[in-house]
Amino acid sequence: MPLKIWKTRPADFFLLDLLSKKGTMNDIDLLEAVKEEFEDLGFKDFNELLMRLEVGGKIHVTSTVRGKRRIELVT
Repeated sequence: MPLKIWKTRPADFFLLDLLSKKGTMNDIDLLEAVKEEFEDLGFKDFNELLMRLEVGGKIHVTSTVRGKRRIELVT
């Protein structure tokens, strides 16, 4: 039976740190980068995470091309 290891920081802190280092990213690249650290994070969880951060005023999400989004850190 595989053992789950708890992460020391939540996914939203990791996402904000990643955006502060790399700047504006599209949603597909950001999801791939977050999934490298959090393997069990699905697309639905990722969307909920983005929505929570946008409602909290931490990030701004805009729709660019059909099916793609641009995520930027609010400073």
